[in-house]
Amino acid sequence: MNDFKQELIRYPAARITEVAKALSGDLRVRILETLGDMPMGVSQLAEALGVAQPTMTINIQILEQAGLVVSSPGANREKICYVTCKSILLELPVKTGDGLHRIEQIHMPIGMYSRSIVRPTCGMAGHDGVLIGSIDDPRAFYMPERTDASLLWFSGAGCLEYLFANPIPPGVPLDELRLTAELCSEAPSFDMNRQSDISLYMNDMPVGTWRSPGDFGDRKGKLTPDRWFSGTEYGALTEWKVTKDGGYVNGIRATGTTLGDLSLDYSEPIRVRLEVGKEAEFQGGLNLLGSGFGDHPQDIVMSFVRSIDRQ
Repeated sequence: MNDFKQELIRYPAARITEVAKALSGDLRVRILETLGDMPMGVSQLAEALGVAQPTMTINIQILEQAGLVVSSPGANREKICYVTCKSILLELPVKTGDGLHRIEQIHMPIGMYSRSIVRPTCGMAGHDGVLIGSIDDPRAFYMPERTDASLLWFSGAGCLEYLFANPIPPGVPLDELRLTAELCSEAPSFDMNRQSDISLYMNDMPVGTWRSPGDFGDRKGKLTPDRWFSGTEYGALTEWKVTKDGGYVNGIRATGTTLGDLSLDYSEPIRVRLEVGKEAEFQGGLNLLGSGFGDHPQDIVMSFVRSIDRQ
């Protein structure tokens, strides 16, 4: 007997796309049919439906993310899968923004910048730790392979600019706009005491400046490839945010820039610039780490936090 199964699960409008995706694949519908009232292991499901086990695992994960299937450990650590309900109820959106989550996120690969101003020392490396282009050659920052970068760096003053789509429709109020990234200063090899003032701008408005305490290379980064032995190993996960009353860096108010000052437009991208300014007190460059380097499995993440009270 399936102890996990409920009679009905109600899904809010914000989860329609997620559930629809899970149900849109013929194989995933067949998985639900096969499970029925009888839990099965992943290998049993793969054999019953005649598909490779890795394919089955991926499709089970999609059903789990939608809440249609749950799993528990069985013999030999194999996942035993269960259907969660007999019926689902989808609530349709009735007003603008109902189909959005409370927090909408955009994950930007670090190599997808729209503009760069860099000088040596500078360079990029892919997720495997292999250099992209030539080290200390700013031309590498305009090579197509830059989109695969998991680490990039420049010394002194410079900047990287990114364009983020705005997923929030007109009339839907925001509480916060956040950006998080893993980064640190830049020095030849590494220097734990090299400070750098790294500033963030949104639509050319200053959000705040984080003073990086150093270029971190005293230990191996948790995600940094084994073949990487060129200095910087990890960064500090840093958060900038803009609210209705100002700009913040790691929770500390830094500027008076508000959400209203950003002039957000649904049809226009949000320009985000990471910059070590020419007038900064500490011009120690920066290292920017993506999902395959450092301590944190993420690229640059922009979060749009909607207001709870929408009356």
